[in-house]
Amino acid sequence: MKPLSMEQRLKFNHDVAAILLLFGFCFWVNRGIAICGLAEDDLYLWAGFSETSFFRYVFPVGGRNFRCLYYLVSWLEFTLAGTRIEWMRSVNIILNSILAGFLYYLGGRLSGRKILGFFAGILFLASRMAFYQIGQVMGLLETMVCFLAIGLFYCLYVYFHEKQEKIWYFHGACILYFALCFVHERFMVLVLLFYLVLILKKRYQLRKWFWPLRQLLLVVLIRFLAMGSSSFDGIVQGIKGEGISPKEVLFHGAQQAAYLLGFNMGPKHLNALSWKDAPGLIHGLVYGADILLVLLAAAFLVRAVKEKEERMQRLAESFLFLVFIGLCIFSSSFSRQVEVPWVYVSYGGFLLLIMYLCGALLLPEEGQGESHAAAGGWSGNAPGGDSAEANFLSRHAHQQAQKKRCGKWVLCGGAVLYLVLMLPVEIFFRSHYNNLYFWEKQVKINSLARETYGKYKEGIFGKTIYLLGDDGAVDDRTAEIFFGTFAGKKKEAKIKLICIDSIRDIGLVNQQMLLLYLDKENGVFQDVTQFVKELKFNPAYGIYEDGWMDEECRFTILSGSTGKIRLRFLYPGELYGDEQTEIYVDGNLQQQISVRENIYVAEILAKPYQTLDVEIKSNFYVENALEQRGEKHLTALLEIETEEEVMETEEGTGEEESP
Repeated sequence: MKPLSMEQRLKFNHDVAAILLLFGFCFWVNRGIAICGLAEDDLYLWAGFSETSFFRYVFPVGGRNFRCLYYLVSWLEFTLAGTRIEWMRSVNIILNSILAGFLYYLGGRLSGRKILGFFAGILFLASRMAFYQIGQVMGLLETMVCFLAIGLFYCLYVYFHEKQEKIWYFHGACILYFALCFVHERFMVLVLLFYLVLILKKRYQLRKWFWPLRQLLLVVLIRFLAMGSSSFDGIVQGIKGEGISPKEVLFHGAQQAAYLLGFNMGPKHLNALSWKDAPGLIHGLVYGADILLVLLAAAFLVRAVKEKEERMQRLAESFLFLVFIGLCIFSSSFSRQVEVPWVYVSYGGFLLLIMYLCGALLLPEEGQGESHAAAGGWSGNAPGGDSAEANFLSRHAHQQAQKKRCGKWVLCGGAVLYLVLMLPVEIFFRSHYNNLYFWEKQVKINSLARETYGKYKEGIFGKTIYLLGDDGAVDDRTAEIFFGTFAGKKKEAKIKLICIDSIRDIGLVNQQMLLLYLDKENGVFQDVTQFVKELKFNPAYGIYEDGWMDEECRFTILSGSTGKIRLRFLYPGELYGDEQTEIYVDGNLQQQISVRENIYVAEILAKPYQTLDVEIKSNFYVENALEQRGEKHLTALLEIETEEEVMETEEGTGEEESP
């Protein structure tokens, strides 16, 4: 293998540095996004993964959608991540960084300047449209679509741009189109792009025209076999007028075009912050960036008009970019509202269009090389000629070259300025992600995951979780699916989730209970189990977590709504007849019990929700005990029940005694 030259090694090092910077920027710009638990669509996607077979999950015959390639990749993601849900965010970031690296490569090829390709990757990562790709597991769908759609378009662009017949690029575009249709069906419309390229390139062979049509017919046939007549529901609804009107389609298309130019033309629950609510400084930055785009487009048109031989080629190529962006916009306009993530693919094509315009302007003009050669030939090969005229021509050529060089620097500076203007705009809109429709739900779910499985790991299973202050009712099915993500595909997650209004709705907190309080101001759960446990029952000395008590013990306890507290003692030793237990409440002796049986019960009557200081003294202990935890000996096991447990016990006893 031939070793790399110094120049090749330098270029390779530059590429590696650029990719690493893109990765680092992607992690930095998405540092405020986390996936600790699955919610809504992500949760039900996981339910399908965990409860069905591989074949049924990847090929959902009879389902609403048939996106087998996407389901295959998501199956691999779920399988590799397992119960480590927090890995999903990192996977999304890595995939988007690779996607930005892909744009860096394509942008560098189109513009002829890798620095401009790098800026395109940075803008793509910073885009306010990227929240779904990072913050949701299903963001993998849009990321895959972006990869395939941009790859498809670039293959068609190269096939059209190259004068040689590079038919393998056309074949590659057909393969990518077939794959794209089984990631998301709305991009089936991109088949029109193939025929536009063939028309512009003047390729009218029937064989080439049949290739994309064959892919489309194969996609339609497979979808029909998998979904039946429901695969045509969207078309039928459009014909019958049951879908949205053409006016709405045009309006949604205009909205998406405005997003590409920096305007948030929709409600804030869809785009984080509406345009009218953005400050004037942001408006000014967007207007300034758009003015630069207008100047860039005008310079491109002037350059295209001046080039006689390349004029039609340049105009056709730019038209190809616009049609690709337009078809992506069109495919996303048949809905009741514009979802910002749908603009992500169009935005990638928009950045590549900017790179193409820069590249067309940075190339040497037609005839420029010949003028330099002529000037050099005149001055070097004109014996006896007018040296003054030759010097003049040489100086003129040098001045023209300097002007061209300055123009290229100005152009690169304008592209950099566009980045400088738009980057703070994107970062600003990102700072308002808390307005998004799914953000509040995801933040709440993240905190629920952190305060449960994040703290207790496997110990969370088998517990009853009480949600204090949560207005949203959570059914057992949703709780089972949510905690099932941490249990794994083959393990049953036995957790009961109950919403309560007050800590008065529960009795004493035991080891099988977990209490979470919803901070409504911040929308997050807080684990208050220990706080409520100590509020209801706070041991001072001589009583332990597992119920054992010493000869002397003391604790404070909060009574319930009736004030009745039941103490149940279990002494595992032999009784001799002189054993006694004394119960003091707030320093006063309330009961003195002569112990005659190994299990005996005492009751304390107090006011509702009254805090009592209880002290228990016994004149006996377990002899020959293998363990001593405090200064005194272990005496008995103590079970304490407040009114809730007392009522349940009495009801249960009544049922047993009833005839």
